Amino acid sequence: MHEIILIIVILAILFDISNGWNDSANAIATVVSTRVLSPFKAVVLAACMNILGAFVSTEVAKTIGEGVVSPAAVTNTVIVAALLTAFLWNAILTKMGLPISCSHALIGALMGSSVAYGGVAILNFEGLRKIFLSLLISPAIGVVVGYLMMKFLLKFFGAYSPGTLNRTFGRFQLVSSAFMAFSHGSNDAQKAMGIITLALVSDGLLSSMEVPFWVILTCATSMGLGTAMGGWRVIKTLGVNMLKLEPIHGFAAETTAALTIFVSSHYGLPVSTTHVIATSIMGVGATKRFSAVRWGLAGKIVMAWIFTLPVCFVAGLFIAELLLHM
Repeated sequence: MHEIILIIVILAILFDISNGWNDSANAIATVVSTRVLSPFKAVVLAACMNILGAFVSTEVAKTIGEGVVSPAAVTNTVIVAALLTAFLWNAILTKMGLPISCSHALIGALMGSSVAYGGVAILNFEGLRKIFLSLLISPAIGVVVGYLMMKFLLKFFGAYSPGTLNRTFGRFQLVSSAFMAFSHGSNDAQKAMGIITLALVSDGLLSSMEVPFWVILTCATSMGLGTAMGGWRVIKTLGVNMLKLEPIHGFAAETTAALTIFVSSHYGLPVSTTHVIATSIMGVGATKRFSAVRWGLAGKIVMAWIFTLPVCFVAGLFIAELLLHM
């Protein structure tokens, strides 16, 4: 194995760990905040389901590997710069307790580092159109479907006592949180798979964007490890500070997000799992009363989302310039 490929694999592992660390909140924030599972049991369940979900398909990996830039148009130095940028952004924002889009971080960093190497013309604009559409539309789906899902549940189960609802949906939430973690693995773990495969094709070690089994296994395990670490500050932000959740709300949000993410994975569409679960929680919360959601905190989260891609684009471009001229 070429030395730079080894560096890329190590950086991809670090990226996936940081991704799982930040995104552990996606799978377990609601189930922990509703006290259906203890934090330890929740992260173990989420880590295992993350790993299983990563083996579902490789369609998202192919989209990332070919959709931003052609493998023949970049060097592995460009890929190193992108992974390093995205990893640093993930780690810093997770320490700050902010849920971010690791997808935006990676795509923005890869765009920036690619432009540093070959200019704007090097980008695959048709592929980026597909990627950006899925990234933009999925949060809106989370809000709308989360709201409708919660309205549906309240219509049929709203007459039951709070105790009965909590017991019943506490059991249901075990399934929905597992499904959420599974769908998270099916989408997010594939992004680093796509980057490693892009590097292998760029270096001539592979002839097509078919993801090798060892790459799938490596990325799945890394994502699971990151999730098991538990980004507790992010979990508190999503599951406690933004909205007071009961099991029925957690079930509605997780089911909405999991279905959205899983369908996207099936069609090879990379989405921000963080955006989808957060907006699903917002949609569910809005059925209680509009003021039930702490919109000030939600606004800070949205600002972190907005800045992630352009900041990582600039940082990726800067780091790639440094590496390319060393």
